[in-house]
Amino acid sequence: MRTEVPGYRDQRGPSHTGANRCNKTGSPVCLAPEPGPPPTEPCCHSRVLTALECCAPCDIVSLSCRYQDFHAFDLSGATRVLEWIGDKGVFVAEYESLKKNEILHLILPLRLSVKENQGLFPERDFKVCHGGFSDTSVFDLKHVPDTRLLVTTGLPGSYLHVWQITEDSDVIQAASTIAVQEKEDSLWPRVAIFSLTTPGVLHGVRLSSLRVVDLESQKTTYTSGRLGLVDIRQKWAPSENVSNGRGGPGAAGGRWCAEVGGKVRSPGPSIAILGSNGQLCLLDPRDLCHPVSSVQCLVSAPSPDPELLRVTWAPGLDNCLAISGFDGTVQVYDTTSWDGMGNQVEPLFTHRGHIFLEGHQTDTTPLVTTHTWHPHKPRTLLSAASDASLHVWDWVDMHASS
Repeated sequence: MRTEVPGYRDQRGPSHTGANRCNKTGSPVCLAPEPGPPPTEPCCHSRVLTALECCAPCDIVSLSCRYQDFHAFDLSGATRVLEWIGDKGVFVAEYESLKKNEILHLILPLRLSVKENQGLFPERDFKVCHGGFSDTSVFDLKHVPDTRLLVTTGLPGSYLHVWQITEDSDVIQAASTIAVQEKEDSLWPRVAIFSLTTPGVLHGVRLSSLRVVDLESQKTTYTSGRLGLVDIRQKWAPSENVSNGRGGPGAAGGRWCAEVGGKVRSPGPSIAILGSNGQLCLLDPRDLCHPVSSVQCLVSAPSPDPELLRVTWAPGLDNCLAISGFDGTVQVYDTTSWDGMGNQVEPLFTHRGHIFLEGHQTDTTPLVTTHTWHPHKPRTLLSAASDASLHVWDWVDMHASS
């Protein structure tokens, strides 16, 4: 006899039904209404601004002249996770301490799923496809390609958590844990997923504790305490070590993050390193010791929470990247003409919707917690903020249009 596993909606309990769930302004947020299958569940309250509305006498709406599309949603809790699954789904996860945190697999509204805008669509909300709960905060989440597995990390950082997206229900359920060798109360392990013959997870709290674990056998297959460009199929023999020399983003104890550009990028610098002071260095993987350029981004102050620093290359635009984690904005830069050291650069576009849309005062301005580019729409990004807002926006390149 088959035992039925409680669905995600059943686990949430009566206090979390769609009819009773409200956002911070009191508007209904229908995350999981009882009627209907999970793929049709609205998960959040949405407001939509499009370029067609830019003639209305309102400062916010006039800003939409700079957007091809702009959608604003309210989640039930703030997220630091925006992880794509395909080009129509995205994972979000709450990160509060001392509570159960939701992990949600959301399906984009149809209007945002098509590759070209084709008129009006009746559905404007994200839909909950799968959901689950974590007993710990979720600071990062990675989907394992070509599987139904997820890996999460957060505080406390004693373990990585492996999750299974069930096929016969709407539940994201815990599958296993991976012990973290080096534990520190205030630090959490960073993770990256890759596939060789079997999926593996690279994780570590510090460089000295980096290791690769096979997800199927959970055996450690590689360990190292250095940062560089290496082939993990061989013993450590780095072609170059990443140098954060004097004046770099990591100088004087500064915090920094980095990202390597995707396969579609044109030849040239493909590694971007962003410091908590707004300094951004571009490196060519063939020479990691000498930055190709080092510029100062237009930020008003150092990041108040360097854990939220993020720099991302645009998958569909050459020499274009976005940064966040300094305030309530996301800035887009064109790196084509960057060839100097120490110059201040102007953003190509700045998304200020998280600041303006709720009329925040200066001392209550939300902080952008993460952002990500759409896999196939070149100028479409998703961004989330500490006030639980989630924005989807397609920006207009004013320089190109002029």
